[in-house]
Amino acid sequence: MKVEFLYYISAFIITYFGVEFFRRWMLKRQIFDIPNERSSHTTPTPRGGGVVFVGVSLLFYVCWNLKTGILNLEKDVLSYISGAILLSVVSWVDDFKSVPSLFRFAVHFISASLLIHGFGSLQAIFFPFVGETGLSYFAVPLTLLWIVWLTNAYNFMDGIDGIAAIQAITAGLGWFLLGWKFDIPFTSFFGLILALTNLAFILHNWSPAKIFMGDVGSAFLGFTFAFLPLSAGNESPLHSSKLFLIGGLFVLPFIFDTIFTFTRRLLGGEKVWQAHRSHLYQRLVIKGYTHRIVAILYGATALLITALTLFIF
Repeated sequence: MKVEFLYYISAFIITYFGVEFFRRWMLKRQIFDIPNERSSHTTPTPRGGGVVFVGVSLLFYVCWNLKTGILNLEKDVLSYISGAILLSVVSWVDDFKSVPSLFRFAVHFISASLLIHGFGSLQAIFFPFVGETGLSYFAVPLTLLWIVWLTNAYNFMDGIDGIAAIQAITAGLGWFLLGWKFDIPFTSFFGLILALTNLAFILHNWSPAKIFMGDVGSAFLGFTFAFLPLSAGNESPLHSSKLFLIGGLFVLPFIFDTIFTFTRRLLGGEKVWQAHRSHLYQRLVIKGYTHRIVAILYGATALLITALTLFIF
């Protein structure tokens, strides 16, 4: 327990000072996210700061898997690390040089496939008042779709100061407490690592943001929150059918916003593949609500849903 506590403190400190160092490095080289007609910010701001908490999170993921000084190179460990690194590298490049959409999606599918290779697919989903429903032949494609979709949905929602980080803090705390409740040690550990690294990041990203996490941070978070139900299910097969639902509830504000916005645009005849500013959180900002108010609203909603989820399950 003492070692884990040192991990938690170290993760927070390394991320906080790492982001500050990265921000100053970007400022020195005058590398900024320049506002355009789709932006919610008006001041050129460094981006890509999420690379710091990506690196720190993966570092402590590896630390957890250290056994007697030798890295446990099992396929599940390697599948998450390789998938997350591949996804993050392409997202990092996309933050500064536009990557073709088809290539980016292909990488997302490859990363998701690596996860499924290491952890398997969701075999059943628990629905309230219905019970457990087996996925049969749909298990692999639905799991693949879940990972790729949440990776992109989280990325789409990272459009104003603090909103993606505050959701990560809440969801990370949810996984930490759920892991403690269900006696799933790695899930608990990694959930708190994600919460603490994003708590350190949001100190730089709170409105007015000094730095943005960029696609490298938001895509990694979506990918990781899609991964945790699979990882937790491997740790605790008894609860595996419930973990997909629970994982979705932990990020429900983001899921609801993306599904609602996509459906509304589709029914309205819009080109849903084009960039836009019509997410619910963006519409609130356009109406005059500040980034802080909207981020707090989403964070408070996520916190309430997370608390209710933990109470019910």
